Amino acid sequence: MRFWKKSDRFWWIGGTLTGIVFLGMGIASGELADIWRKAVMICMECIGIG
Repeated sequence: MRFWKKSDRFWWIGGTLTGIVFLGMGIASGELADIWRKAVMICMECIGIG
């Protein structure tokens, strides 16, 4: 029994590769540190530490 058609597999792989490329572009431009800092502050505020 085949679960995926070949065209479905192409879209899944294409979407995954596109996501990886955009993640790499964000990391290369220095956005990772900014997003990490904001995520830590939100979490600290949620639990009442910040």
